[in-house]
Amino acid sequence: QVQLVESGGGLVQAGGSLRLSCAASGRTISNYAMGWFRQTPGKEREFVATIKWGGVLRYYADSVKGRFTISRDNAKDTVYLQMNSLKPEDTAVYYCAVDRTIGSSWPQAGPGSYGYWGPGTQVTVSS
Repeated sequence: QVQLVESGGGLVQAGGSLRLSCAASGRTISNYAMGWFRQTPGKEREFVATIKWGGVLRYYADSVKGRFTISRDNAKDTVYLQMNSLKPEDTAVYYCAVDRTIGSSWPQAGPGSYGYWGPGTQVTVSS
């Protein structure tokens, strides 16, 4: 079992920045790809970014490319999402997740590919 806890969400003005963290416990995540997703009420959970176990390969949704950066520290079993130039449409609950399978095909952008999820952290961007 893996437990994930996100932190770093909050209220920020448009154009501002936030850094989300996702800390894992119970089992190391160093061998797994990790992902960030977001969701707003009444909508499907939306892919944001994913990073492969080694931390070199990264993949982003077009809506955040160039503004968000995903990174990881395997020694700390922690994944980060640096969010810059935030827009009101980035407002959502942000979730981190662990890929179900070591060595699965790359990239995995569908929520069904991820086996463990954190409870989420709210990000609100005011205009």
